[in-house]
Amino acid sequence: MSASEPDERESFIVATLVDAFSELMKSDPDAFRTKFRKMAADPFAFFRGSACLFYADVSALDDRWADERTSRICIQGDLHAENFGTYMDGAGVLIFDVNDFDEAYVGHFTWDVQRFVASIALMCWQKALSDESIAMLIETFTRAYVRQVRWFVDVEDDSSFSLNLLTARGAVLTALQSARLSTRAEMLDRITFVDEYDRRFRDASGVVRLDDDERGRVESAFARYLDTIPRTQRFRGIAYDVKDVIAKTGFGIGSAGLPSYTVLIEGFNQALDNDVVLSMKQGNVAAPSRVVDDPQVHEYFMHHGHRTAVSQRALQAHADPLLGYTDIDGVGFVVSELSPYEADLDWSELTEPDALAEVVEQLGQAVAKVHCVSDTDSDQSLVDFQTEDAIVSVIGDDEAGFVADMVEFGLTYSAVVREDHRHFVEAFRAGRIPGVSAT
Repeated sequence: MSASEPDERESFIVATLVDAFSELMKSDPDAFRTKFRKMAADPFAFFRGSACLFYADVSALDDRWADERTSRICIQGDLHAENFGTYMDGAGVLIFDVNDFDEAYVGHFTWDVQRFVASIALMCWQKALSDESIAMLIETFTRAYVRQVRWFVDVEDDSSFSLNLLTARGAVLTALQSARLSTRAEMLDRITFVDEYDRRFRDASGVVRLDDDERGRVESAFARYLDTIPRTQRFRGIAYDVKDVIAKTGFGIGSAGLPSYTVLIEGFNQALDNDVVLSMKQGNVAAPSRVVDDPQVHEYFMHHGHRTAVSQRALQAHADPLLGYTDIDGVGFVVSELSPYEADLDWSELTEPDALAEVVEQLGQAVAKVHCVSDTDSDQSLVDFQTEDAIVSVIGDDEAGFVADMVEFGLTYSAVVREDHRHFVEAFRAGRIPGVSAT
């Protein structure tokens, strides 16, 4: 990868981005101009927005840890340092875990590990940590991951482990405590108001009101979504009656150009502070799906909304009870609750290796958890074996070799990304990315 000539590498970067995003660029060039400006900010931002490039690279590498089973595991697909946070699970417990399943798919378990260690190397390079400290952090993460996978082999209930208010430490515990202070009423008051004794969405920046035709199509899609909620997850006291619907415009690094709606429904009772807000977002093409050549996997999913919902249920032991999917004009959408109990890790306050090590060790446990609950104990049928057994089998007694490979990859690929970022910025500034101008 790093041996390519600069002009060749730039051409490869541009071609990969255009191949992945050309349709979305065409439909919303302004959103992608904003996305690319955010990606241009620093190497880590570029890495976050270019998962397609990461998979184009890693799929071309030999992977000695991928065999018939470990190359066919449910993965999060975009596992970087900022895709972790808190959520209230279906059992009512605050959990710190992997989040954002837009890129989830089936692939090599190492791809998740490699993407995370490269992100840590990039983030810590920007904090001016030495390569020795970065290598220590990658080793800490990887050994915690392997240790937790081995733990899952020895227990019967894969869902018995979680990072919660009783088990988390340091900055992870702080994030959970922050989420615990949030309330549904505060979130509702921020985005809605009471009009004639009922709630409606506020008119705010990014909010688009729907005409009757579009609202009708969204409400029809919402009715179809209700059939995708597993019966065991249906709330007895919730009517699912739609109170208001809006479209949302936003230019996040990962969701540029994807239509999104927000739906306000009746809550657990008629009290206004129990209303529920749902996101209905168009599913995107998962980055790993571009390099996985397995017809059975591709044919398993009806559309990208279905893929996202099924994958999230597989990767979370107690997923959002309102998680489901639908379609609008044949295009898949994923539906989930906008929870008031979401809080992200504050990486800006983590500057010293010891504090970072405490965090990445717990993240290694969290990644092991999502991999090990995503097998025969979940409701998907693509992975018909125990993931933890497959991973432990392929690593065997060579944990040191696995750790060494992840350290080498993290340090090497982060250097590639830093150079790729420079290529990307120059190509974007000079107007060499077809479909999106820099001005």
